[in-house]
Amino acid sequence: MASFDIKSELDSHEISNAVDQANRVLKNRFDFKDSGAEFELNNKEINLKAKEEFQIYQMAPILNESLAKRGIDLKSLKQGDVDLAMGSARQLITLREGIDKELAKKITTLVKQSKIKVQASIQGDSVRINGKKRDELQEVIQKVKDQNYDMPLQFVNFRD
Repeated sequence: MASFDIKSELDSHEISNAVDQANRVLKNRFDFKDSGAEFELNNKEINLKAKEEFQIYQMAPILNESLAKRGIDLKSLKQGDVDLAMGSARQLITLREGIDKELAKKITTLVKQSKIKVQASIQGDSVRINGKKRDELQEVIQKVKDQNYDMPLQFVNFRD
């Protein structure tokens, strides 16, 4: 019986490297000299801090570029509102990972409606697909990729 898992995971080490790289870029940019602007990583959140609101909007593409270069899918970012308080601006970016129950149900119903002879089961924050033939599993992978969900999905543990 062949199977694979559909997951949504982030590499925390690569995220840490990307935030460090983005901070180095900020320190080298002339328009951010002595501005106190920085990126701060806390668990699954990235804080953008600056003196002015427009600087926050200039910092976001720097972070996105660093994350993309490190192979982090930008769909996993959930940007919060820019908060202005006491002469400073902040923005909180939450890193989303794991397949929630709603998305898992969407994936399993998609698999069932496709009439491909496979079984889909929800297992915590992942979805396991079981089938007899490798071609059927690859067809399911393509169907799920074509849906273009708002979460980055990885297809792992492919076993024949």
